[in-house]
Amino acid sequence: MSDLFASDLFETAPEDIALDPGAMLLAGFARAEAESLLQDVAAIARAAPFRHLVTPGGWTMSVAMTNCGALGWVSDRSGYRYDRLDPESGQPWPAMPPSFLDLAQRAAARAGFADFTPDACLVNRYVPGARLTLHQDRNERRLEAPIVSASLGLPATFLWGGLARADKPRRLRLVHGDVVVWGGPARMTFHGVDTLRDGDHPMTGAVRYNLTFRQAGDRT
Repeated sequence: MSDLFASDLFETAPEDIALDPGAMLLAGFARAEAESLLQDVAAIARAAPFRHLVTPGGWTMSVAMTNCGALGWVSDRSGYRYDRLDPESGQPWPAMPPSFLDLAQRAAARAGFADFTPDACLVNRYVPGARLTLHQDRNERRLEAPIVSASLGLPATFLWGGLARADKPRRLRLVHGDVVVWGGPARMTFHGVDTLRDGDHPMTGAVRYNLTFRQAGDRT
């Protein structure tokens, strides 16, 4: 199946595309505030540097990660989980910047999910050759809340599967500023990112960043 939006003329893409019931691609939704978002990514990385996590099976992930918010997603040989402290520093994760929270709440509302209050943002850094295999986001305690995922920098091929790992994924081309939101009946959809290709983006160079917002803990 060919990539959706295979042309680099992504400015002509429609603003909203329904992927499945409960899932929507908001094309270019974060483009206007990308500069401030990237500045906040840099500040987060200074406080909690990017690192390559190890899976429970012992594999080192090709995507480098860090977190901000009250909770951070971590992985090691003991399993996947959320933690209030950065295991490398023993300190709380950096606070979620207002620009992040505003983007996540506006995108969720646009996709039909009001009252979204993320307490975790996983920040992924992709370089050419990095990828993320098909998986479900299932470590969150509030699975009724959606996932909001924003793309910055190099384009990537997003793999949008089904509710079973064996379901053949669709290939969606995501470009700088695109946001994908999924929840409700689509909340447990398998998804991933195909191997990132070489490129040079004017704002990020040979890098793609992904901001993934979750409501991971119990609401207080």
